[in-house]
Amino acid sequence: MQVSEAGSTRKQILLMLKMEGPLTVGEMAERLGVTEMAVRRHINTLERDGLIQARLLRQAMGRPTSQYFLTEKSDEHFPKSYSNFTIDLLHDLEKNFGSELVDQLFNNREERLAEAHQMDFAGKDFSERVRTLAEIQDQKGYMVKVEELPDGSYELIEYNCPIFQVANQYNHACQCELNWFERMLDARVERPECQAKGGQHCVFRIKQKERSENATLS
Repeated sequence: MQVSEAGSTRKQILLMLKMEGPLTVGEMAERLGVTEMAVRRHINTLERDGLIQARLLRQAMGRPTSQYFLTEKSDEHFPKSYSNFTIDLLHDLEKNFGSELVDQLFNNREERLAEAHQMDFAGKDFSERVRTLAEIQDQKGYMVKVEELPDGSYELIEYNCPIFQVANQYNHACQCELNWFERMLDARVERPECQAKGGQHCVFRIKQKERSENATLS
């Protein structure tokens, strides 16, 4: 079986479990028109990837058998329209209550992020804070690359923007992200390139504050 065919069969299995609920290997094999041995090979891969789980099904006659069902992780493999839903809500809020409310919502998100990650940055030096930020953003799906530059500053590139559709219409989302970066890093952050403004990627230049910026003049 070709790799592309194997991938297609696994997608069919996920779709069946999504639409019909838990199924046994025999039931899947019957629907797909393949052998149970072939289905088990795909099941093993899907289990390994954490997309499905098995539970024991006790029958009135015969030995118990396993039923397979989808895990929460599998949900990311199905189409979503979260962005459209979010944008529609923001449009309605702006229309009914004004743009100030929408701005406040983004400000609230910035505060929540700061509070949620405060301890992740506590007690770390500048370099460690930058690396921590890169890890957090990468885990959120931003596909991050970070590089230290010769002058001791950093360039952080986000190759993907999970909130692009929202940020494209509400640029305040980008500004709140920039504010959050500066707050968590205690650094000066510039964004010379932004996907929501036509850039290929989101690029951040991060520079440690001079001591004079934090010191009180004597």
